[in-house]
Amino acid sequence: MDVVLDFQDVSIRRGPKTILDRVSWTVAEGERWVLLGRNGAGKTTLLQIASARMHPSSGTAYVLGHRLGAVDLFELRPRVGVTSAALADRIAGSESVIDVVLTAAYGMTGRWREQYEALDHERARALLEVFGVGDLAERHFGTLSEGERKRTQIARALMTDPELLLLDEPAAGLDLGGREELLAALTELARDPRSPVLVLVTHHVEEIPVGFTHVLLLRDGQVHAAGPLDTVLTAQNLSECFGMDLVVERHGDRWSARSGR
Repeated sequence: MDVVLDFQDVSIRRGPKTILDRVSWTVAEGERWVLLGRNGAGKTTLLQIASARMHPSSGTAYVLGHRLGAVDLFELRPRVGVTSAALADRIAGSESVIDVVLTAAYGMTGRWREQYEALDHERARALLEVFGVGDLAERHFGTLSEGERKRTQIARALMTDPELLLLDEPAAGLDLGGREELLAALTELARDPRSPVLVLVTHHVEEIPVGFTHVLLLRDGQVHAAGPLDTVLTAQNLSECFGMDLVVERHGDRWSARSGR
């Protein structure tokens, strides 16, 4: 089985502050990972390394078989799809939805003078259809609901046919209906064997889509526990990770957590 991410003793330091502390983590082809932890635990920082947009202060990080620091990032980054609030903030509200997806082919967030072939337009529209926003292709991005924006971003992240897809809190800010629509789309993606390796950051176990296979629990920049979802996502592990007594329950293929007090 091919290794997609291989981090060994990865640390990130900013002045006196240690954000990640000797994190070792391996992700293999076909796996779907969720990253859980409190605010400030280091989840987004770990995702930035996985997207080849940050180098470790120490330790080694291999992304798609290439060691960061010894690879051409302009060749590596297009192989990794990313969705995040920071990326969404860079997209002009006046940009059409179809162009939001198309411009991913050039690593841009807005149309300029680049040219696209008919196959590019076909792929962009097909991806929008997959995520239920095909009828919004000509709308301005700024007029979409938060849920529609999230699904458009995922379509955009898949435009380059990446080998690794990183989702940073995709359900943040959604109402219940929007969250469930998004999770349904992510469930289809997770279950499709043709999909890239998926890594999703969230604060809530209720936001874990069906089809995800593994979980990494981060606490204070360190790995608290990691492995198959069914064995690692326990009340004890989650309680220790979040520093409070929690009850974890499984409802079919979905999860929930609440205070045990």
